[in-house]
Amino acid sequence: MDQGMREFKIYRCDEGTREVVIDQLVEEVPLGIYLNDEEIVTLMCTPEHVEELAVGFLVSEGFLRERDHLIGVKVDDSRNSAYVTVKSNGVQASTFLKRFVTTGCGKGSSFHNPEAVWGLKVKDDGFRVTGSVILDLMRQAERESELFVKTGAVHGVALCTPSDILLFREDIGRHNATDKIVGRCFIDGIPLADKMLVTTGRVSSEIIIKAAKLGIGILVSRSAPTALAVDIAHKTGVTVIGFARGSRFNIYSFPERVLEG
Repeated sequence: MDQGMREFKIYRCDEGTREVVIDQLVEEVPLGIYLNDEEIVTLMCTPEHVEELAVGFLVSEGFLRERDHLIGVKVDDSRNSAYVTVKSNGVQASTFLKRFVTTGCGKGSSFHNPEAVWGLKVKDDGFRVTGSVILDLMRQAERESELFVKTGAVHGVALCTPSDILLFREDIGRHNATDKIVGRCFIDGIPLADKMLVTTGRVSSEIIIKAAKLGIGILVSRSAPTALAVDIAHKTGVTVIGFARGSRFNIYSFPERVLEG
């Protein structure tokens, strides 16, 4: 699947006037994710990097945990489906027990209760960033948002070092954009302990859980976190930074990871 936008004739109104213009709207498609030919979920997403999305969703939801268990991914554009094949001993069957509706755009789907991650803890390995780095990476992420600039209808997530953006993904859903990052890192074996996530969307509990499961200790957003997200961040050891805009930001947990400067 290729990144998709379609053109529509619209009526633009301004101070009592109306004109016909051509506008670009982002494509939204259903993606069926299959694990060893068994349907797991259908996600509404942008039709880009769907291989990463399929793998990332399975990793984030606990179906797939070891990289060497992954055999391959096949995308069938005609069926809007992604087929992930893993070794028979690589499927975590207990994950099928319960599904939760999340706060994601368009009713996201999760197979984990937030209360089930209380035992998860991100190791503090000394990774630190300055305030100026945080704001600079947010500005870089905003400049990367090509789909948002053209359509205004997607969220962006960036995987960053203190000096640069390594990966940037966009999607109509914040969770999908994050899972595309997760999938790429899982497929390529990218280490994450010395990385941070920068997102243009709000920070909900599911995003914190994804970061914590990856061992990522710093999550930055230009928007706000939820109360549950901050609760989970305190339990799991994730530094949450919100409202990173212009020259300011808020730190909601573990401020010691953020240095002055």
